[in-house]
Parts: sequence; C-alpha cells; structure tokens
Amino acid sequence: MITENQFEVLTYIERNKEQKIPQRKLAKHIEVSVGTVNKVISDLMEMELIKESGKSLYEVTLKGYETLEPFRVKRAVFLAAGFGSRLVPITLNTPKPLVMVKEKKIIETLLDAVIAAGIQDIYIVRGYLKQQFDLLLDKYPMIKFIDNPLYNESNNISSAYYARHLFENAYVLESDLLLSNPQLIRKYEYHSNYLGIKKERTDDWCFETNGHVIKSIAVGGVDCYQMVGISYWDQNDGLKMNDDIEYVFKSPGGKEKYWDVIALDVRKKNHTLHVRPCLQEDIIEIDTFNELKEIDPIYKS
Repeated sequence: MITENQFEVLTYIERNKEQKIPQRKLAKHIEVSVGTVNKVISDLMEMELIKESGKSLYEVTLKGYETLEPFRVKRAVFLAAGFGSRLVPITLNTPKPLVMVKEKKIIETLLDAVIAAGIQDIYIVRGYLKQQFDLLLDKYPMIKFIDNPLYNESNNISSAYYARHLFENAYVLESDLLLSNPQLIRKYEYHSNYLGIKKERTDDWCFETNGHVIKSIAVGGVDCYQMVGISYWDQNDGLKMNDDIEYVFKSPGGKEKYWDVIALDVRKKNHTLHVRPCLQEDIIEIDTFNELKEIDPIYKS
C-alpha cells in the first residue's frame, strides 16, 4: 500500500495532467518539505507509478491508476432534508439547498464538483418541500432520492439514518454549502476525513487535533479547525457507521443529536478521522438572510 505522501503526490499529478509540477507549490499544497516531495517523486518513478514526460512534467502510468483504484470515491450522499429556518423568508417556499445564489442553486455548486470528480452515484436525502428537488433531475438525471419522513421531528441524524447503508467510500455533504473551490471534491481519498478551516479562534463547531488526526469536537475553540460539513468515509469507517448511526439514533435522546457527533464523540472509539484543510474562501455556509443579501445583492431589492 502506498503512503499518504505518495498518495497525495500521485493524485496531484493525476489532477493536473499535462501541467508542470513546481515542487515548491506541491510541497506547500501537501504541507511537507521540498526534500520530501523530491524523495516521493523519485520513489513513485522507481515504483513505475509515474513517468517523466518533460522537465517538471509527469504522468500517471497504468500501474499508477491501478494503484489508485482502491481509493476511488464511489458515491456522494447529500443531506438536504431540513427547513433552513435561519434563511426565512426565502425558505418559506424553497428548501435552502435550492435557493438561488448568483443564478445558481446552492446545491448545484456541490453537485457540479461531484460530477467533475467522476462521481455518478449520487443520493439526496430530502424532506421539507421534497417535491421541489425533482427539478434537479433535468440537469442531473443520475440523482436518486431518499425521503426522510422524520425531518421535522428530529435533528439531522435522521437523514444519516435513512442513508446509513451508503456511507462506504462515500462523500457525505451538507447541502447548504456554497462551494467556490470545486477541487475540494476529489476522485480519490486516502482515508476518512472532514474538511476544516484553520482558525486561531472560533465560536463555531470545531475540531481539536493531534497533527491532522481529529481528537475531539466542540463548540468554540482556540488553535483549531472550524468544521466544514463535507466528509469522506472509507470502506471500513462506512461499514461501522451503518451500525453506529442506527445504535445512536435508537438510543434515548438519539433523535435530537447532530449526526456528526456519532463518529466524533459518542462512538469515536470506533473511528480514526482526519482533518483535510481548506481555506475560508473555498466554501461558505450562508447562515442568515442578511448574509445572503451580502453575497447576492439581488435579494436587497
């Protein structure tokens, strides 16, 4: 099995086909030294996973693609059942993921990135005004819907409950995130992870980490990663989540929990999750109508 550094360099080369690979830029991207990058590239060439096609130009070999195949993301699960009360009055008639921002539905910024990554097995868990999601089928005919009849009487754990059998090798995405960096959604993932934004201080949900391994979750923290509602679950964690979600959901008070606390708190002994850093400008969660007006001036009129 290839190391995580080898994986990151290999997938970077795969994503940037026919482009020169500046080693300093690559080192910064994967947060290692230039010397480490040099060594990894040398190792990948010796292993015949990449070959040199010009100065600072590399391409993934057939053996390289075969090596990456076990890490391929198989599906995407969108949690989109909620009401979106903080975006009233817009959400009185429209589910929050379907709200238009700069002539595009919020969820479309995520769907387009998922499809660009070659992921075609797509599920949307819907609840509030669920019929409106059918409009997406014109542009995304591959979507399959899962109805959550409990969306109005439980927290978002109920959406995870109805989709829990789909977590293996899958992205799970909160559907009200405005994505501006589609490269955050990748064709391959090395291990289970959450996106997180490095913060000196935050009052939001955040991760405390040891290196990039998530140790705990809290509301508010210092020198931490602010949680972003996009996660990936490898085969092992996905299988365990199937059982863990059901266990917590059916436990006393389980229906009132957020689904994320299952692997990050209540059943964290069963999981090792990593944080995958992203930038503040990569993704925005629009929490209030005033924030929506600032992002898209059309709502000011």
